[in-house]
Amino acid sequence: MAVKKMMNMGGEKIMILIENLVKRYGKILALDHLNLEVQEGEIYGLLGPNGSGKTTVINCILALLKFDKGSVKVFGEEIRPESYHLKKQIGVVMQNVAVFEELSVYENIDYFCGLYIPEKLKRKKLVEEAIAFTGLEEYLKFRPQKLSGGLLRRLNIACGIAHKPRLIILDEPTVAVDPQSRNKILEGIKELNRKGSTIIYTSHYMEEVEQICTKISILDRGKCLATGTKEELKRMVKTGQRIVIDTVVLNEKQIEKIRTLPHVFSAVWKDQCLMVHCTEDGENLIRLLSYLSQEKIPFGRVFSEQPTLNDVFLEITGKALRD
Repeated sequence: MAVKKMMNMGGEKIMILIENLVKRYGKILALDHLNLEVQEGEIYGLLGPNGSGKTTVINCILALLKFDKGSVKVFGEEIRPESYHLKKQIGVVMQNVAVFEELSVYENIDYFCGLYIPEKLKRKKLVEEAIAFTGLEEYLKFRPQKLSGGLLRRLNIACGIAHKPRLIILDEPTVAVDPQSRNKILEGIKELNRKGSTIIYTSHYMEEVEQICTKISILDRGKCLATGTKEELKRMVKTGQRIVIDTVVLNEKQIEKIRTLPHVFSAVWKDQCLMVHCTEDGENLIRLLSYLSQEKIPFGRVFSEQPTLNDVFLEITGKALRD
């Protein structure tokens, strides 16, 4: 069956189109009239705290969950439980590792690839490519229970991508893994995207989303609060720059003066550290250091920080992402 192509106003292919999606669990509104558009070639991040609706969205995209209102289109068609011609083009890596304990690493990857690729020779080649991609060559005969947390996550990914899907959905794939394995997973995701797969990536780790995603939607309590590139989202933060200066001594009169400098929103001195929030301006740091020098205030380490996605979340909701 031919798959329809959807285009947006800019001419980009739309891989997933979610419109006015509502899902309730009893009295709990899990998805509140959600709208999302994922374009071909994107690494699309769904960022939000636990319980924000990320996994519910994924289950609706995969037609694993009935929703109360709205529509979900994948590759131009409304997806249904029986839409095998669509589902075989999707790779899924869920937060809970889903492999067979009684099968070896190789047998697991071969089994999951075989669900979509019945031809043995073609499947063998794809399985070998997935093994090489995830760096599991030395563990092919191991059973899952013998693998570390990081290796188990890599096996989970290999099982989800071996059939070379057009769309790959990764739901919190780095939960409870060590930093080295996490970095390998993130680099692997970027490589999959370079090879042509569109990625949907859910996480509550803002650093990961910021590192790899080309577009991001921030979710909270089933609502999409904002969507854009990380640069676009950060421009929503009024205090666009944070300047931090180590200084041993500073009195209240001097702090008040700093607060009156152009573009400064707030200034706080705590634990021998001056923290100044201000809107973006190329002269902020120069003005601040000039004032400290003028007042003969000694200072040490100086650095400037740009807004984070947590700052964006705080700006929109009034709470930190991890609260």
